[in-house]
This record gives sequence, structure tokens and C-alpha cells, in this order.
Amino acid sequence: MAGQSLTYKILRAHLVEGELISGKEIGVKIDHTLTQDATGTMAYLQFEALQIPRVQTRVSVSYVDHNMLQTGFENADDHRFLQSVAAKYGILYSRPGNGICHQVHLERFSEPGCTLLGSDSHTPTSGGMGMVAIGAGGLDVAVAMGGGAFYFKMPKVLGVKLTGKLPPWVTAKDVILEMLRRLTVKGGVDKIIEYHGPGVKSLTVTERATISNMGAELGATTSLFPSDENTKQYLTAQGRAKSWKKWEADKDAKYDEAIEIDLGQLEPLIARPQSPDNVVPVKAEAGKKVAQVCVGSCTNSSYKDLMVVAKMLKGKKVHPDVSMTITPGSRQVFEEISRSGALTDLIAAGARIIESACGPCIGMGQAPPTGGISVRSFNRNFAGRSGTQNDLVYLASPETAAACALKGVIADPRELGKCPKIAVPTKFVIDDSGIIKPPKDAKSVEIVRGPNIKPLPIAPAVEDRLEAEVLIKAGENVTTDHILPAGAKILPLRSNVPAISEFVFCNVDKDFVKRAKEKGKGLIVGGENYGQGSSREHAALAPMYLGVRAVIAKNFARIHKANLINFGITPLEFENAKDYQEVTQGDVLEVDGLKQAILSGKTGITARNKSKNRELNLKIDLTQRLRKIVAAGGLLNYTRNQTVTAKATVR
Repeated sequence: MAGQSLTYKILRAHLVEGELISGKEIGVKIDHTLTQDATGTMAYLQFEALQIPRVQTRVSVSYVDHNMLQTGFENADDHRFLQSVAAKYGILYSRPGNGICHQVHLERFSEPGCTLLGSDSHTPTSGGMGMVAIGAGGLDVAVAMGGGAFYFKMPKVLGVKLTGKLPPWVTAKDVILEMLRRLTVKGGVDKIIEYHGPGVKSLTVTERATISNMGAELGATTSLFPSDENTKQYLTAQGRAKSWKKWEADKDAKYDEAIEIDLGQLEPLIARPQSPDNVVPVKAEAGKKVAQVCVGSCTNSSYKDLMVVAKMLKGKKVHPDVSMTITPGSRQVFEEISRSGALTDLIAAGARIIESACGPCIGMGQAPPTGGISVRSFNRNFAGRSGTQNDLVYLASPETAAACALKGVIADPRELGKCPKIAVPTKFVIDDSGIIKPPKDAKSVEIVRGPNIKPLPIAPAVEDRLEAEVLIKAGENVTTDHILPAGAKILPLRSNVPAISEFVFCNVDKDFVKRAKEKGKGLIVGGENYGQGSSREHAALAPMYLGVRAVIAKNFARIHKANLINFGITPLEFENAKDYQEVTQGDVLEVDGLKQAILSGKTGITARNKSKNRELNLKIDLTQRLRKIVAAGGLLNYTRNQTVTAKATVR
């Protein structure tokens, strides 16, 4: 028998339904969940709807790290709601300022060999700790908090063998940028990426977390590293040595696909606008004038990341034409760099210090100037995500970003001489006062609801005959940022679906919402990889509220497809690209027998384009369980129906 991958070992230990065969649906037990405030309010409204008195997971944490700008009452009200819900249902609450969810979870909660489900697409960050950590929509997380399994198609496992050692000035960020250069933003779809090989031993846990984090940009279900002596050292430094267990693949493990990267052959890389896979060597872009540099985000805001930047800037000044910001990933990191004197060095160099939160990565402030290049150590550079339309955002390592800040132009850090060496602490500052534990007896806890928190809209069941107009035809690689942008104006409305629905496709087609409301019911047509990017379920929930009943695309990003199903929007796929080309906005499509086809298990159905008098061949790529969910009008309807049936059977 062939050796097992680490992926198979962890999934087998958590398997509750199905077989670990690529393409087959499986259900796995979830040990940990996390939410953040941009997705958490809706997730907890959904958890309330399940009417379960207490979370059933080992660890569930509600983080506040996205909606930090309190320009109105909405964010502050949501934070009070989240804190009271956490107290009511047995959830840990990470207060505003305690840090970015993925960095804090890595530091204080992640456990090798466990499973984590989070309502944020960068949840795989904890894969750097040897977890199977998966991003999902808030409704899936709510079900997992209630003790339900998480269902998904068993992905292929891509084994990435790392050999050699990173040269000076080359970083973990360059490893994942190399992966994106090779595989593109679609290269990880329906795959789990497992890193192994002798090169792994040279990477720290936070470096591994950087690589796992940006596996989301590959479209991967998750990414993970083994739990080894480096993991043990990190957990010991965090005062959590008891959480360590050795988890690794068998030496003769077989993978569905395999590639190899010699770390010693890599060089500093940079992703050009406006996609994380638009990767070239830094030297290819050298000399272009830079207006802004931002270091931080859940990808590169660890102690080591900020210390190396501080050492590079010490005794120097940020170029007068550059605005530079630094975001510590957690309060722990903030305190560590303060105690070391690095914070003083950063301030003295002219860097601006931002609180420990997602900030500019999610479009919360620091929008770059018109026509100005922004070099960021972040994970996404989708068009307009920064808050500036037609932005020019580059993605690079903190080292490259710091070199750009000093030079005022895109610069290869290798030009700066000797690379600073950073010693990782053997013991970090441990202060969990920013994490509030729930009371053992929550009977007296009242949930605080501000006026911005509106009831959860519920989708209707699927109709057997669907006739509707194509409200918009989208192109290739449409992201959830295109469907429903983030930013300081829109994010505070996450608890208010009627209000946030006013912004669906607002940067793509300003008349979309008006058109959807006039028609009352409609369809969306998309190209390849429709819905890539973040896990924001509002990109499905808000269109559902506006009457979207189906999305027809060439294919879908994993999380978005799951969110469409969860909220009762039928995902259909074109049988061939020609049919996609011939559909236009305004066409009226008719599908007869849709519900029957879904429930009967048919894999194909014919739609009629009434406007052009032609037929379209469409695919229904859903498991039997998912067919029942989408036919019922989403996961909440399905769960309620199951509960009613169970009660009737008991009687």
C-alpha cells in the first residue's frame, strides 16, 4: 500500500461521511471555527436561526479585524452584537485591536492535525501549523458551530516538493508568487496543496503561513505544511507546547499531482496589477516611480516580517515621494516590536503605523493616489480593491516593499547589500486579555442588536419552470470584489442585506440594481472562475435578495459556488464556450423542468434562449445532497425541513 499524504491522514481522522476519493463528496468533523466581523454578523444570525443553544466545536472564535473604521454607528453596533452573541453561545471574542484573525489564530489557537473552518478565504493560513484549514461561507461555518459536518468534494492533492534553501533577500512570499506564476489563479481549483521535502525544514511557521495564506489566490481548497520541530519551537515560544503533535506525510506518500521548487533558484518576485498571478522578477519592473508602500495584512505582518523592515529602515528615511504604512498583525507583534525598539526605528524613518487590523488590504483606508503605484505585502491586487479605481497595486515581500520605500521606485532588495538576519524569540509576549471568554452560564446574557442589523432574508424554493432575463454578462475571472465590493462605505452594511444589495456590481454596471429591481427576477451569466477571491457570502446573498435565481457560468470558484447553493441560487455551467459567446445581456432564457432535473440527478438540461430562438446545453454539477439543498431554496430551508421531518418522525 502506498504511503499516505498528510492531507489524507488528517481528513481520514475527521471523516464522518463519504470516501477519500478525488471528486467524491465527503463530510468532515470540524474542530475549530473562526469568523471575522465583516462575515461574522451574518454567520451568527444564521447560527441563531438553527436554534442551537451552545456551539459544539472545541474552539470557536469571533474576531473583530475588518470593520474598524467607526465613521458611523454601524460598525460599533455590530461589535457589540458580536460580543453579546459570543457570550450567549460559548464563543471566544477577540476584541478590536487584538489583531487580524489569521495571525492571532496562528499564535494562540491553531493545533497540528486539527480541522479549522473559517468565514474568510484566507483561513488556510493555519495550514502553516499543520492544520486542514478551509475558508467557507458564513452559513457553512454556522452549521459547523452547531456540530454539523462540513461537506465538500474531495480535492486532488498536489504535492509540492521543496528543496534547497532560500538565498538572501528571497522570502516565503517569493515562493508563493512563484507558485502563482507557474499555476495561475485557477491552478489550485479543486486541489489541496501539500508542501513537503527537505526545503520545508528551512522555513519558519510564519513563513509557511504566508505560503498557505496565499494558496487562496491559487483557488486551492487549502494548503498545508507538516508539523515538525519548527512547529514545536513556535508553539513553545507561544506557551502552547502541549498543543504540539508531530504530523507529516509518509516518506513514500503518493500525490495526485506533483511539482518541485528549488528554493535556492528563486529570486525576488512581484505581482503586477491587477491579478496575483501577473508575476515577474522585481528587476523587470525596477525603476518605476512608487507613490505608496504598505507592509502588513494577514499575509506578511508577523514579528519577523516587521523586524526585517525595521532593520532595513533603521537610520534611514522613507523617500519623500512615498507614503509608507506598517500594520502589525496582532497586538502581540505590536508589543514585541515596541519592546525591541523596532517600532521607534519605523516611526523615525517616516513610516505611518496602523492598528492591528486588515485595514488597506480590504479597502479600509490608505487608498493610493490616482495613477500612483502602490507596492504592498498583501495577497490581492484586484482592480479597485484598494479603494481607488484603475489602481496600480503591486504585490511583493516586505523586503521588496521596504526597498521601494527607501528608493522611491520599484527596487530589487538585493541592491541594498547584506540582508538583515532576524532571530525569532524563544518566548513571545503572552497577553490574552484581548480575548474575552464566554460565561459558563449564559442564561442572563441578552444579545444587543443595533438598528443596522436586519432580519436574514430567506430564498424561495427553486421553480420547476424558470423564465428570466440575463441581467448582466460578466467576463473571465470575475471576483467577489466585482460582484460586491468591500471598503469603508460598503462593509459596515454587512448586517443589512437590503442596504448592502444596493452595491451589487456597482463598479461594473451602475444600473444593475435598478434593472434587477425592475425585473423582479433574473439571471447572471459569467465566464471562467466566476466568483474567485474572498469568501464573502454577501456576493450570493445580496443578488438572491435582488431576485437572481440562477448563475450560468463556464465554471465557478469553489467557495462562491457553495455560497450560491447555500442561498438558493442555482449554479449552472455551459456545456461549451460557444453558447457563452452567443448569450448577451437582456436575453430572456427559459428552462423547463429545472427542479425536477435537479432532484432527479440529471447532469444536463437544455435552456431556450427566447430572444435568439436557440437552445443552450447546460450542466448541473451537484452532488445529491447539494441538489436537495438548492432545490429547497438554500441550506437554511433545507436544515429546517430536515428538522421538521425528524420531529414528525419522532411523534
